[in-house]
Amino acid sequence: MKDRTPEEWLKDLQAPAPDPMARLRAKRAALAEFDKARASDNPIDPAFQDSDDSARLSRESTSGSPKMKRVMNRHWYAMAAGLGVVALGLTWVLPNLDRYSDEVTKPQLANASQPPSPQESTGATESAAAEPATASGDVRAMTGAPEPALDVAPPVEDERRQSELFTSPATTAPSAGAPAESEPVIVAGARIRELQAQEMKREAPVDAITAEDIGRFPDKSVPESLQRVAGNSRASAKMAVAPAPPPPSGIAGNLVTQPIYQDEGRDKFEHLDVNPVHLVSEAPVSTFSADVDTASYSFVRAQLMAGMLPQKDAVRAEEMINYFDYAWPAANSRSAPFKPTVVVTDSPWHKGQKLVHIGIKGYELDRGEAPDANLVMLLDVSGSMNAPNKLPLVVRSMELLLDSLKPSDTVGIVVYAGAAGTVLEPTPVREKSKILEALRSLRPGGSTAGAEGIERAYQLAEANFRKGGVNRILLATDGDFNVGIDSTEELKGFVERKREKGVYLSVLGFGQGNYRDELAQALAQNGNGVAAYIDTENEARKVLVREASSSLFTIAKDVKFQVEFNPATVAEYRLIGYETRALKTEDFNNDKIDAGDIGAGHTVTAIYEITPVGAENRMIGGSRYVKPPELKGNVNEYGFLQMRYKLPNQDTSTLITQPIAIESGKGSEAIQRDVGFSTAVAGFAQMLRGGQFTGKLSYDDIIKQALATRGEDPYGYRNEFVQLVRKAQTAR
Repeated sequence: MKDRTPEEWLKDLQAPAPDPMARLRAKRAALAEFDKARASDNPIDPAFQDSDDSARLSRESTSGSPKMKRVMNRHWYAMAAGLGVVALGLTWVLPNLDRYSDEVTKPQLANASQPPSPQESTGATESAAAEPATASGDVRAMTGAPEPALDVAPPVEDERRQSELFTSPATTAPSAGAPAESEPVIVAGARIRELQAQEMKREAPVDAITAEDIGRFPDKSVPESLQRVAGNSRASAKMAVAPAPPPPSGIAGNLVTQPIYQDEGRDKFEHLDVNPVHLVSEAPVSTFSADVDTASYSFVRAQLMAGMLPQKDAVRAEEMINYFDYAWPAANSRSAPFKPTVVVTDSPWHKGQKLVHIGIKGYELDRGEAPDANLVMLLDVSGSMNAPNKLPLVVRSMELLLDSLKPSDTVGIVVYAGAAGTVLEPTPVREKSKILEALRSLRPGGSTAGAEGIERAYQLAEANFRKGGVNRILLATDGDFNVGIDSTEELKGFVERKREKGVYLSVLGFGQGNYRDELAQALAQNGNGVAAYIDTENEARKVLVREASSSLFTIAKDVKFQVEFNPATVAEYRLIGYETRALKTEDFNNDKIDAGDIGAGHTVTAIYEITPVGAENRMIGGSRYVKPPELKGNVNEYGFLQMRYKLPNQDTSTLITQPIAIESGKGSEAIQRDVGFSTAVAGFAQMLRGGQFTGKLSYDDIIKQALATRGEDPYGYRNEFVQLVRKAQTAR
């Protein structure tokens, strides 16, 4: 019998037919035996048992016919045999599990007495849904070794999060030749539950360590007090990242020891309905804030290039339109940083209706006019940043930015994962090699204490504040904050307060699957900054090199638009896009209301679709009972445009006004061409949102118009747009 295989055991076993009574009897008998075992193991007062139920179960288990008892016994034999098969299977499967793994990195489950090798401890399998992580204070996993001195704050305690991942150092002595330090291991099963129970007690936070202490990290183990829990609520097991050797030359070295992080379906966008059609007789005034963000366009591009249609909430028409530069006339002085241009054309998707283009271009600064900059790079180095289009692209993007700065500008670097730390104190750009060394030493790992990182970055920016200069934080991240403050409203309030002190915040998004766009938008809008999404190195070059002055140097803040439509000439209207920038009518004259900022050389375009009075095709039909009054007024105007803005150092707004003439000038050939191209982009954006108001417009129509109005395209952006429309035709 001892030599029989599990398969032979299973062949001889014959499960009885299901019998509810037999199952009930077996269950009751098991409970009775359990009570007896507990009583024998606990010779104290057995009052913890329910004596009545036990007696009842005992009586029930001994009653019934002999036939029922035989059936019950066969159940017990089947259960015992099944458990034996499972045990035998585990004894064979577990030692051979690693042999059959197809993962790039194959970490094995280990207990505290058997730590994995350093090669195995550099990543976690995707099947466990775990992020490569560091203990909260393990600076080596963030920056490698050797690295610049780093001042690390204690981890953020967050009582609201109970479902976290844990790491544990091995307790056995190291093998010969191994480093004399605690080695990280994967913890699973009962060990995780034990650590979870311990974490609930919440030890007191550790004291911040000094740069001198951290300078010893390459030669000694990280102090035990810094081996803190790094939270992540999306997985059930986690592995700490072993200290990595210095990377080879190039950014690729950051990823050689860790598996690529992947996540899907967790991108978050704010949902807002498309702007409706308004009757001029009921709501003649439209008010909105300027928007120079371009994140939506590049995210949509990344999705289409992957063969997928973007989710509708990811498409913001104004950001699609404003991704491109247009030939609007620029202003001539910083004191009057822009002037509006208005062009009226026929709508290509609704016969008889018109499109009103309102365009402005900010004053362009010469390089010599640009004020000195105090920049703090706030970089997310959490485990989810371990992908080629995340941390390596962040580092490359920051390298490109350095080429756009003056030697006298300063750059500081703050990173965050399970905790936040200062990698580099503000350093003049003339010491470029020192900044590059700090950037290239970064490692991904840990959870995402973004709020703590933001606070640390503001502290660094304020400590090195440049009066009369640019004081800006550049936050580069792939997703949300899962340690510490994660409330959008709380973070918005914090950023607003810091904005009043002259330190601004811009957000650069990276990667997909975990991108929290609505948070990025909120932080950038309330931090007087821009929100961009960088999916390629070419996009990084566009945002941080070609448009560096626009992204960094504000020439006007709180820029607002208000259009009053003339009921004598316009029956109805709708604004294309700007749903996230809508303002109340009374907000326009209130200088306390925050609005969008415009950087040097920025272009902003807004498009209204209007239905002139007397047009046959109206979007809202006329009333049977209410007849429109006979109106007398200026029949030569469709409406009246007003704009308000503040100069960067002022708190009182300046007003600009201009009538929207029915016969608005068509402008130069370049303006006419750009009006046509922006119309094609507007049509595409609306179709990606469902095409609620675009009639019979097709992708072929958009391609035809874009090709006809493409014009000069030195960087290939407009040609790329045509390719994206073609991608949308076949995307799923």
